[in-house]
Amino acid sequence: MIIAPRPLGASSLSREELALDKKNARKIGPCGLGEKAIYLNSFFFHRVFYAEYKKIDRIFKRVAISKGGFTGKGIFASIPYLVVLFKDGTEKQCNFKYEEQVDQLLNLFSEKCPGIKTISRDAERRLAAAAERERLRYLKELSPEAEASVETLRDAQHLLNARKDLSDNLAYSAKLKRTLDSINPTYRITAILILLIAIGSAVFGVHTIMTKGLQDGVIFVLFGIAFIFFVMSTKVLPSGRNNKQYGDNRYSGAVSDMEMYLNECECFPLPTAYAHPIVIDRLIRVIREGRAKSIKKALEVEKNNLKALNPSVRVTQEEHDEVVIVKPLFTVVDYKF
Repeated sequence: MIIAPRPLGASSLSREELALDKKNARKIGPCGLGEKAIYLNSFFFHRVFYAEYKKIDRIFKRVAISKGGFTGKGIFASIPYLVVLFKDGTEKQCNFKYEEQVDQLLNLFSEKCPGIKTISRDAERRLAAAAERERLRYLKELSPEAEASVETLRDAQHLLNARKDLSDNLAYSAKLKRTLDSINPTYRITAILILLIAIGSAVFGVHTIMTKGLQDGVIFVLFGIAFIFFVMSTKVLPSGRNNKQYGDNRYSGAVSDMEMYLNECECFPLPTAYAHPIVIDRLIRVIREGRAKSIKKALEVEKNNLKALNPSVRVTQEEHDEVVIVKPLFTVVDYKF
């Protein structure tokens, strides 16, 4: 360990324990989870701080959303953070590039430290209030058919929760495929042309500097470098992992893995494309609200619900968190199954 991470608060770990724990830590984005401590990032550097689990009061996700995300006007952008709240009342906020990494870290953290809550106090209060409102929406008594459907769905959910990594991979692959499929080929061609022109400009500028001097060629070099970085930042350029074929292969592989696992269950009630615990949660709610009795009918209702959601529809944060995971599972197959 060349540079030892700094402790947040007092630490009881020796340098040798810390070195071994950090070496074996599970790295997720800029942070990491060891056996004895969590490793946190600064704004620029990964895993430069650490905190022992016994000093943590709770840990949760915070998402900063631009004004456009709430008004529906202007640019929408979000920045995910991991917030660690300590028992002494202090907190550490860590910025992430991808929200999925925060969710993955929290899932693993809850498995490693089940006694530490992974939601904020405000979210805890909102969830309690939402649970009460949701309870009032449900029928007090379900028909035998509806009860049987709910029981079947819960059994299927237990099966999926036993291999949550497969469901997470299916949801991620569906979202990736949907994103790659939506990129217009014209944009890719335009980006390649701009990149070639930018490279040509930079090469011409270097040649001009070498033959005529700095003053004549520096503008071409700066222009070329600026547009090279601009095109790369758009993430439109095709690459080994940024093309339609990669998205298709990644998604078909995720579906195949899920199918192999579900072969152990002779009567899984949903198409493999929708095999995710959150989908089942939403179907159970549809049945308990009295909008369907059978699983097939509940699935049709859920499809209509998702189709009705568009950028102009405002939803709660909890609904948003579910929809961003669930909707790509349906849209990537065009709601066919």
